[in-house]
Amino acid sequence: MFGSIFYNLWGALITFSIYFFSTFLKPYTPLRIIIGSFVAGIIAFFVMYIVRFLIAYVLFTPEGDAEVGEGNHEENESDNREEDNQEAMTANSTVEFQDENSEEIAQVVRTMMHREDDPQLNNA
Repeated sequence: MFGSIFYNLWGALITFSIYFFSTFLKPYTPLRIIIGSFVAGIIAFFVMYIVRFLIAYVLFTPEGDAEVGEGNHEENESDNREEDNQEAMTANSTVEFQDENSEEIAQVVRTMMHREDDPQLNNA
């Protein structure tokens, strides 16, 4: 289900309030107004279950196709293996790139520190 029971409680509270304030100035007895408000709130509480179910149904996205033939299944497995290999190669190249990048950064920092030590550059 989408959401939690708090949505049900909020729906009940809002419905109770709307019903209560809309009938407050009418010539009904206070007991009738309060009982009617509670009934409207209880009905809204249970209607929110249906609303939450519909929202969850609309937002549901299936993981994959339900129909997979035997030939398609074998092709999908080989495609998945190729994708896994490509992802592993990309991860390895990323690690190598990060190592090279950190070495270059270290060299730049060394060079900058060496230049700070030179009195000629500081005077200029």
